[in-house]
This record gives sequence, structure tokens and C-alpha cells, in this order.
Amino acid sequence: MSEMTGSTPSYLWSLQDVLGQGATACVYKGRNKRSGELVAVKVFNLASYNRTQEVQMREFDLLRKLNHKNIVELYAVEELPSKQKVLVMEFCSGGSLLNLLEQPENAFGLAETEFLTVLQCVVQGMNHLRENGVVHRDIKPGNIMRQTGEDGRSVYKLTDFGAARELEDDEKFVSIYGTEEYLHPDMYERVMLRMPHQKSYGVSVDLWSVGVTFYHTATGSLPFTPFRGPRRDKKTMYKITAEKPAGTISGLQRVENGPIEWSAYLPDSCQLSQGLKMHLVPVLAGILEADQERCWAFEQFFTATTDILQRQPVHLFALRQAAAHCVYVHHYNTISGFFEEVAMQTGIEVQHQQLLYLGHELPLEGSMKVVNLPHTTAARPLILLSQSQEMSNGLPFREPETPTIPAKFDVMADYNFTKIVVGVVHQYQRIVQLLQRHRELILEGYYSYMMMLRRACGEAMDSIAQIGIRLKSCLGVQHRIRTLGHHTSDNLAAAEENDRLHQVTEHLPGYAAGIREFQNRLDHLQIEQAKLAETLPSDKSCQKMQMLLQKIAAIHQLYQKDRLLGKLLYNDEQIHKFEKIHLSSHIKRVKSLVRENCAQKYKDLLDTTRTWSRVLLEMQNHLQDFNSFSTGLLADLDITEEHQNKTLDRILVTLQPSGAGQQHEEIQLRDKELMLSRMYHLKEEMEILGHELQCSNTIIESLEAVNSAVTVRPSVARPATL
Repeated sequence: MSEMTGSTPSYLWSLQDVLGQGATACVYKGRNKRSGELVAVKVFNLASYNRTQEVQMREFDLLRKLNHKNIVELYAVEELPSKQKVLVMEFCSGGSLLNLLEQPENAFGLAETEFLTVLQCVVQGMNHLRENGVVHRDIKPGNIMRQTGEDGRSVYKLTDFGAARELEDDEKFVSIYGTEEYLHPDMYERVMLRMPHQKSYGVSVDLWSVGVTFYHTATGSLPFTPFRGPRRDKKTMYKITAEKPAGTISGLQRVENGPIEWSAYLPDSCQLSQGLKMHLVPVLAGILEADQERCWAFEQFFTATTDILQRQPVHLFALRQAAAHCVYVHHYNTISGFFEEVAMQTGIEVQHQQLLYLGHELPLEGSMKVVNLPHTTAARPLILLSQSQEMSNGLPFREPETPTIPAKFDVMADYNFTKIVVGVVHQYQRIVQLLQRHRELILEGYYSYMMMLRRACGEAMDSIAQIGIRLKSCLGVQHRIRTLGHHTSDNLAAAEENDRLHQVTEHLPGYAAGIREFQNRLDHLQIEQAKLAETLPSDKSCQKMQMLLQKIAAIHQLYQKDRLLGKLLYNDEQIHKFEKIHLSSHIKRVKSLVRENCAQKYKDLLDTTRTWSRVLLEMQNHLQDFNSFSTGLLADLDITEEHQNKTLDRILVTLQPSGAGQQHEEIQLRDKELMLSRMYHLKEEMEILGHELQCSNTIIESLEAVNSAVTVRPSVARPATL
């Protein structure tokens, strides 16, 4: 082996291409000498040979036994000329999960889809270990490697089985392995505080490490943190983990020697939806249990996490709340069950829920399955209307905390500060993008709401026209009955019925005027909506934030170089100080852009839509009342017409056909009049049907136009030409 390279009969690597380093080995990026294939080469150091032969061979034997897509594959075991063992393994180009979490954009945790990928891969990898009776004993983000699959998605793989061993379910071990921030408190007490005890450890200690890893992945931070850090204050670190109250998943000490702030929730700053948090937090609480006897068993852990991974995310945007939700529900659940999940998450009662998709109400029945719901995304959710009066609670975010900029010139302190600030500005960027997306969804949602009410107004006008024709027909038949000279004991009732029909006829123009007034108000609201929608494309807040982020990241890169240099020359020091002034200015502009621009525009829109919501809800309630009234009236008219037909039939029976010829001709004439009356009534009904068909065709054409527009260029909806 030369000074700069290492090799075995089949593999070659550079000692400068270090992928990772531990207490007993170093991992390099290498190549197959024959094929050129990239590999990871784990070279054990001399310290590793102080272990027993059994321990030395354990990792080799375990890796040969394991075979799973979520466990790094072992290619070969070779030897250096010095007889040192070398493990040749699968190379993962994405680095470790820890590398990913250390990137500034992930300072507050991974995005939801990527987190779910980590969850799935780790759970499946852990399950394979359990099936083979293996306990890893050093689960942490640094031992989870990331590979990119053929479809571009991440695949995470467990690696570093140097501490692993085979263990039966009821078997215990007493040897200590692992990384201190991820150690179970019982193990931490013994290895970090050097406190002797007689405790042994079961397979459940892996679950504690998994819980800390998942929390770290979701939030970007460790769950248990003393003020001076886990490695600087080991006693407080142990106190936090060992005395953690049941059900809590994190403990943070904000001031030195101060109290511990416990939490049973994931922080608002993490990127996971409330819907996912609802299912994930109980899992974290179950496996982050210091008492090994009360900690979940692996079977319970696998059951709960598999249940999460099998659920289908359904994205919703509650319009009146101006809140985005993601409901995780099994595809085989009923729509009734889905509505109950929505009620639990949003607080909107089932009877008040109404769903729109692409501008139209979803025709859902309780017995239908969730799999029948349309595909949704955060950008194209179901719009959830509520017939209750709840409104938005305000801004849908909390600003991240920004540390104070170091006053004195200090290369290391300035570097650490900019590293934190870049992560904070990434969070501000997500806030700007969130506000922009919410503004789009609010305007699209209210446009759909207005169009739904416009269609309801059209249907109401059709009902009024139909009622008018039916009333005219009934009054005509009533007049003919009187002209036939019909006199019975029902004359009083007939007169009352006639008066009622006349009263309804007199009120119909008033109903029609009310509906036309609704249509006029919708015209004005849609004009307002269109004007606001036109301002969205010209809003460059996202681009401005991106530019500020790039400038701050550039200063961070400069400070990173300065940190490596250590002591700067005079000119370099002056540049460093000037950039610090610029950094302070950039941070102020970031906060100003969010607070005075984006947040203010969002608040203004909420104020406007509160008025819209009140007007539209009132309109919707009136239209629903009219719909109930018109449905009942049409049913009454059906009864009236049936009664009139029976009365006419009785008149014909009571008339004597054996009378004079003139009387016979009168009867025939009246029969013809009755037939013509019924034909006239049928003609009017056919005209109504033709009008309804024309409306249906118009709706179908508008739907096709909407679908075409969505396919070509998704955008905020605009009102149709009136």
C-alpha cells in the first residue's frame, strides 16, 4: 500500500476519499479494479484487533447473513498485505442521513414525503434484523446511508454492524455500544457517567435509538438537550432522559441550570403535517420510554408504524379557516369514517362539511370508500367548506428564532452564527412559499364557492320558472272546473286552494328578484376576486427571498473558508467585517419581507374574505331554504294537479250523455278543452325539460373548458364572462 492509496487483490481506494471514521475503522470510497464499480471499503485499524476474535468476526458473519434492500450489501471480505481485514460494501452516493440533516435547508427537519421514506426504510430494515434475531445497538442518522433509486427517490439503508449481535427475544446483554446522544438512559448511565449497576439490556434499547433518530429526522434537532449541549453536560443529559415524564417526547433546558421544558408534541417548526404528527407522536412516546419494562415491544412498534405507512394522505384546505390539512386514512375506510377523521382534525362537525374539487361539489355517499376520492396534493387539495361561522385563526406560521449576531470579530463564532442563520432563512423561505400558496388556494376556493352558488342561483331560477308554469296550469284547470258548473260541498276548500295558488303566483316575482339580487352580488364579488387574483403573478416575494438566501449563503461560504484559515490577514479581516455588516442588513430585509410584505398581504386577504364568507354563507343558507320551499311547493302542486284531475273525471261521470244533442256536443267540446289543457300542460313541461337540458350542456361545456385550462396551465381561477 502506498502512502496515498490502499488496495487488496480486487479493490483500490484513495486514503483521501474518507466516507466515515469511527473508533475501530475508517470507510473509504473505492473501486473494483476490474469493473471500475464504486464501492465503500471499511478498513479496520489496529485498535480493532484488541477485541476478541469472536467480536472481530461478528460483523463479517452478520453481514453475510443479512440480505435486504434497506441494509447495505456486503460484496466481499478481503485482506491487506498486513493481514488487516477489509469489508467491501455497497457504495451509497447520497451519504448518510446525518449528512442530509446537517444541510442548512434541513435545519428544521426533512420534508414530509422524505421523512416518510426514512420511516419506511428504517422500519423495513429493522424488521429484517428482527426476523434474523439481530440487534444493531448503534442506530443513529450517521449509520443510515442514502442511495438514489432508479425512479429518483431516496432509499435508506442501515449500515455499520460492528456493534450488532444475534440475540433472542428474551435474551439480555451487558456490553455497551452506541453513540451517546442516541443511547438508552440505562446504557448512558453506565458508559458515560461510569456508574456501576447490575442492569442488563434487551432488544428494546434499539427502539430508544430509533425514537431519537426519528425525532431528529422530523425536527432537525435532538429531543433531549441540556443548555450546554449533550456532550458538555452529561449529568443533565442523563437527568433529562432518565426522568422524562411518561408521554413526553422531548426535554429542553433553555438556560444554564434552569428547568427542563417537557413537551408531548413535535414543534410547530418541523415540516410534518398535523395529520402525520397525530399518528407519529404516540409511536415516539411509546419507544422513548426510559423504563425498559414499559417500553413498547418490537411487535407493537412494527404494527403502529406499518399502520402509518399504509394510510393514504388526503390533502384538504379548509376555506373559512384558511388552513391546510393532511388527513391520513386507509384507502379501504368508508367516506363516513373519512368525514369523522376530518372532523377530529379540523373541528368542523360532519354535518357541516362540504367538499369541492376543481370547482365542483363532490357527490359522496357515506358507504363509498376513500379510494374513490380524487388524487390530491398540497397544491391541489380538496376544498372544505363549512356551514358554521368559524373563521381563520390568523397567520399559519410562527417565525423561527434568530440568534443574536456576534458583536466581536471571531472567525469561529461568526461561522457558527451564519450556519444557523442559513437554516433559519430557509425556514423563512418556506414561510413565504406557504403564504403564497395559501393566498392562491384561498382565491381559488372562494372562486369555486361563488361558482357553486351561481349554479345554485340558476337552478333556483329554473325552479321559479317551473313553479310559475305549474301554477298557471293549475289555475287554468281550476277555472275550467268552475266553468263546467261544478258545485259540491268542497267549494269552500277549492276557493281556499285557489286563493293560495294566487298568493304564491303573486310572490314568485319577489323570489325571482331576490335570486337576481344574489346573482348581482356574486358578479361584484367575482370582480373583486379576479382583481386580487391578478396581483398574484406579479408578486415577486419568493424570488426576492431566494436572492437574499443566496447572498447569506455566500457569506456563510466565505466564513467557512475563513474558519479553515484561522488567522486572517488584515485585508481579509476587513472583508470579513464588511460582510458581517451586509449580513445584518440581509437578515433585516428577510424579516421585513415576511412581516411587512407577505404577512401583511395575507392579513389583508383574510380581512376581505371574512366579508365574502359572511355574505356567501348567508346567500347559501337562503338558497337552501328556497330549495326546500320550492321542493315542497312542487310536491304540493303534484297533489293539487292529481286532485284536479280526479275532480274533472268525476264531472265527466256525473254529466248525463243521454241528454239532448246540444248537451252531447257541449260535453264533447269540454272533453276537447280538457284534452287541450292537458296537452298544453305537457308542452310546458317539455319546454322546461328542454331548458334544463340546455343548462346541463352549458355546464358540461364549462367543465370541459375548466379541465382543459387546468391541463394546459394550472392557475388561480378567474370568473366567467357574465
